Amino acid sequence: MDKAAPLLADLLAFIAMDGCTDEQFDQLALRLFAYQYESNAPFRSFCQRRGATLRKVKTWSDIPAVPIDAFKAMELRSEPASPGERVFMTSGTTGRAARGRHFHPRLDVYDLSMTRNFARRFMGGAGRMAMGILFPDEQAMPNSSLAHYLALAKSGFGTADSRYFLTPEGLDLPGLCAALEQAERTGQPYALLGASFSLVHVMDALRAEGRSFRLPAGSRILDTGGYKGQSRELPLEDFYAGLEELLGVPRTHCINMYGMTELSTQFYDDGNAVLPSVKSGPHWIRSRLVEPVTGRSVAPGERGILVHCDLANYNSVTTILTEDVGLWAEGGFLLLGRAEGAAAKGCSLAVEEFVKAAAA
Repeated sequence: MDKAAPLLADLLAFIAMDGCTDEQFDQLALRLFAYQYESNAPFRSFCQRRGATLRKVKTWSDIPAVPIDAFKAMELRSEPASPGERVFMTSGTTGRAARGRHFHPRLDVYDLSMTRNFARRFMGGAGRMAMGILFPDEQAMPNSSLAHYLALAKSGFGTADSRYFLTPEGLDLPGLCAALEQAERTGQPYALLGASFSLVHVMDALRAEGRSFRLPAGSRILDTGGYKGQSRELPLEDFYAGLEELLGVPRTHCINMYGMTELSTQFYDDGNAVLPSVKSGPHWIRSRLVEPVTGRSVAPGERGILVHCDLANYNSVTTILTEDVGLWAEGGFLLLGRAEGAAAKGCSLAVEEFVKAAAA
């Protein structure tokens, strides 16, 4: 920890800034690359196989992107395991090897990344707001990054009467309806936050009971994570139209958060009045669109696989190759779904290459 302390102090100060120049981003990205190259053996082997040495990597976009499935294949860490570390795991089967693991020796970097970004992109400068959380809490799901994210939202931005309405036992619909009724009566804005599939369950339950609400102006909804087979799938148009119809929250205030266990920073849109919405992140994360096997950037105007360089990922690897297809748009990127066909095969080959390099 002592060796990393100056770097972490500078990283926290960097996240706390209001923005950065390209040069400032590169400087910190290269310091983190050097730290991870030295301390993270599987990553170093991968870089060497790619010919990416400390001397040759000149900018953040030169850092080799580690495919996200590598988080399932091995431990990616710069600091040794410690009793107090938090381990966030991807959803999936219960077999340990089938779930990606992201190790956080300390959560102050993750927490600052979340709260700085959330305050601006979801809260929009508003003060505390009554919140309903449609996801189990951290006690029920201690290895869920989303459970921690939502706990931070509730503790940092929610009023005292904020509470959870989804437990391992199911949805507390009477409790949720009572909270929504109170918001209507008092005129105080209300926020609903949770997984996309949870909101589908809420909409289905409200329709079954013939109920709907008109939440006060300034109310907002956050959804994330898609459906993951836990509810029926809805086209985006139907999903956001349903939220507006049943809860009275305009689509401009229905925000989608794009994040993943393998990252420590989230992307947001500015509402979903127009689909697909444009996603963007804060100054401490940058993205590329690439061809997955070669890692080369795609030509302007072409779709590619998203690569994210997240400086808040100080302990694992800053730069990851996702399996998400994106397209540049003004102010950010469009998220177009999961890789299929040749792109999906390319992502699989990238994982094979990483595993072979790490074993060499």
